[in-house]
Amino acid sequence: MEPSVTSLPKDPSSLWSIHRGRSPLIGTAIHDGHLIWPHLEARMALDEAGRLREEDPFTAQFIADMANRMVVHRSRFELDLNRAPDGAIYLHPDQSWGLRVWRDQPEAQDVEALMRQHASYYSTLRHILSDIEAEHGGFVLLDMHSYNHRRAGAAALATSQDEAPDINIGTSSMDRARWAHVLDPFIDRLRQHKLGGRSLDVRENVAFAGKGEQTRFVHEHFPQTGCAIAVEFKKIFMDEWTGEPDEAAIADLREAIRSSLPVLEAALDARR
Repeated sequence: MEPSVTSLPKDPSSLWSIHRGRSPLIGTAIHDGHLIWPHLEARMALDEAGRLREEDPFTAQFIADMANRMVVHRSRFELDLNRAPDGAIYLHPDQSWGLRVWRDQPEAQDVEALMRQHASYYSTLRHILSDIEAEHGGFVLLDMHSYNHRRAGAAALATSQDEAPDINIGTSSMDRARWAHVLDPFIDRLRQHKLGGRSLDVRENVAFAGKGEQTRFVHEHFPQTGCAIAVEFKKIFMDEWTGEPDEAAIADLREAIRSSLPVLEAALDARR
């Protein structure tokens, strides 16, 4: 079966899409993308299905109800925007879950172009966040990702629930005490939501601790006004081996996020 991918933009040179609204909340899906520059794809050893398995398809749908959102259309195997520049290109298997990404590594000029792409994203993000900060006095950024839980194979046992919550909240770079009034109601609201007749299992820093570059960047540059929350969805909304989506689960998880937005706005307002 051919892998399923998110709806790609018509322009294969697309970097990211931005939707700007009037809200102190912003969502990002920086690993949703699947596009790769053709001349770089020709140098890759990892095939499309292997790339898709470690990308975060459909995560853009979880932020579709947010007034502010940024969706990256490039594959993390071209450039991982959630890593610092010196590790954003997976040049060695120990950077990419043991996967050999490149048959022939990118040339120096391509690396330089990708580093400019990385810098451009963070320059754009900083500008948008500064704009939201100026308008609202502070903001919450929901940094959407997903993770695999059937790494041993499609027919193998899944990772135990103890080690793999439905939603993992990552907070390692956050001043937890400062933002508890925002984070705790957000987690509580997600836990109230049901998926397949049961309440969502939402826990903090279990499968991941939220050590990505984007949340670190936000907390470094907006230490008093920016709360960045890494939200990792276990891939219970798709088949991680074929890429096929579970549309009903995606809709349920999107609704869980949508229902949390008034909670986040109220928490921000309470401290102004």
